[in-house]
Amino acid sequence: MFISGCRTGPPLPPADFSTPGWRILQGQAVWKSSANRPELAGDLVLATNVNGNFFIQFSKIPFPLATAQVSGDQWQIEFGADKYSWRGHGAPPERFGWMQLPRALLGAGSGGNWRFTGAGTNSWCLENLRTGECLEGEFFP
Repeated sequence: MFISGCRTGPPLPPADFSTPGWRILQGQAVWKSSANRPELAGDLVLATNVNGNFFIQFSKIPFPLATAQVSGDQWQIEFGADKYSWRGHGAPPERFGWMQLPRALLGAGSGGNWRFTGAGTNSWCLENLRTGECLEGEFFP
């Protein structure tokens, strides 16, 4: 009998924002996870590194609601206090808006069914036209 399975890597270590090259933005966002779910409002932290790594966390203090991180060719995303998590190698999946947001904010476009609009200098909206998921927010100057 053969047993086959899929093994994901270990969790990524916490991002170290004290190392050179990190840019940190803070703001607030409203997240609607699908067309038939209620909106959640919370605080948003986005840290991007010059080498393409990023860390993003959406929280309702003191609880993290969504945390996404890319480091090198590894990615991970967690919802709730590590209640649901996914990890992998290569390009992050297009289905997670939190993985699309940093690219879209950098002007690199968004993938798949995602549409990004910048409504002002620091405000933006990322929406999935198929699922109705929507992230809308603003960063503080």
